[in-house]
Amino acid sequence: MQVSVIRLRPMEDLKKSLENFVKENQIKAGIVLTCVGSLQASHLRLANQPQGTTFEGKQEIVSLVGTLATSGSHLHLSISDSTGKTIGGHLLEGCLVYTTAEIAIGILPQLRFTRELDTISTYKELKVYPK
Repeated sequence: MQVSVIRLRPMEDLKKSLENFVKENQIKAGIVLTCVGSLQASHLRLANQPQGTTFEGKQEIVSLVGTLATSGSHLHLSISDSTGKTIGGHLLEGCLVYTTAEIAIGILPQLRFTRELDTISTYKELKVYPK
């Protein structure tokens, strides 16, 4: 595994920035190892909801997990507010960095991820192939 670390600056979009990094580096199979930072606005699709929900105000990034690939990524974000209340969901565009987002990404050069329709879940799900 190769490891890359990126730092996002204020007002950068977390999802768009990750997608750009994956595209620019032609990552066929990657994983988020860790992420710390803060957001000034968040946009998540909560469990079993068809649309995203926007959360205004400053939040700490508690975790960011998921798979990354030029063929499609799947990322979940957990955030906490000033009282410690934590919520999480599917990362959508609109999560804007407040002070920083420091992200370590594991790149798996021996693998290739794709997203293919699963007949049981009816969603495009992860398929892993050797490179």
